Amino acid sequence: MALVGRREGRNFGYGRQMSYAGRQALEDLFADGHFATVKAHSDRWQAFVRWCRSEEGPGYNDARQIDRQTLNDYAAYLRQQIQQGELGVATAQNRLSSVNRTLAALRGDQDVRIASPSQALGQQRSSVRTRAPDGQDHQQMRRLAEVLGEQQHDRVAAIVLLARATGMRLREAILADLPRLHREAERLGRINIQDGTKGGRSGSSAPRWVVANEAVKAALQLVRQASPTGSRNLPARNESYAIFLYQTVLPARETLHAHGLKGFHELRAAYACERYEQLTGHAAPVNGGHCYCIDRGLDQLARQQISWSLGITGSMWFRPTLEVERDQALRYGAVPERRTDWLEGHPATTSTASPNHASCHSTAMAAR
Repeated sequence: MALVGRREGRNFGYGRQMSYAGRQALEDLFADGHFATVKAHSDRWQAFVRWCRSEEGPGYNDARQIDRQTLNDYAAYLRQQIQQGELGVATAQNRLSSVNRTLAALRGDQDVRIASPSQALGQQRSSVRTRAPDGQDHQQMRRLAEVLGEQQHDRVAAIVLLARATGMRLREAILADLPRLHREAERLGRINIQDGTKGGRSGSSAPRWVVANEAVKAALQLVRQASPTGSRNLPARNESYAIFLYQTVLPARETLHAHGLKGFHELRAAYACERYEQLTGHAAPVNGGHCYCIDRGLDQLARQQISWSLGITGSMWFRPTLEVERDQALRYGAVPERRTDWLEGHPATTSTASPNHASCHSTAMAAR
């Protein structure tokens, strides 16, 4: 939408309704691209607009009326929501950040903004998972896939099984190059996740290999059957990623929730927990395991291995600098011989002194 009067007029020229104006300004800012980013900011802007119109808010429907005090009042409202347990810290910080971004898009400057969402809320967000992820029960997920198939959501059923078997993000599962993955699984016994990854990851510069066990091969077979004729992935050749999300994925979400799955990202976390147990012989910390106390070195190596397979660099599980990471990996290189099969390609290929297990701390696994 073209600006009316060069940011003059109601909502800086983007229209009469503040909710509509915010979305239009974001689309202009991102040049009609970055669909998921625009959608996320827009949804959080809508929450701000609803507050503005509520009894707790100032009653505005024109973004020109918003000043720093308005934003401070909104931060206070969100802080109260957190204290009452109705909102998470991360959600509240995201809402403030999106209001900052949307106001900047509307105004064309950053004169009205919350300088530090975390300070405004008085709390720091945490990326550490404290609740066991949904989707850990394979039988439950197979039943969910069957129900989705009965409802003609074959492609969504394929996503569920593929994400659970490989730890792929939703976008990665949708855009996966299926013929290539099938060839790799059959010839190499492992697959390299390259398509749809964060940051434009490429397989040559950031390989992300996942062992192609029977579950992975079965999931790949199902996804290939669900893929439209002539397509290399799940969307049809004339179907964009955005359209696939709106018309295929979103309508199936109610079924996911009805079968105890909060969202697709839970499957990624469930995969991480399963891999941790396979690599260490202990349950993941979020499932009540205590390997980090029993064998700190093995715990750290397992976290690093899982981080690689999930495409997480500088992860929350193992966050040292590169130099420290190398030292730590070498230090924790002494692992039981029966577990060395999964350390192929890891920098810790030689044994050194055993780690000191005197200190142990409580950590919970999470998958970004």
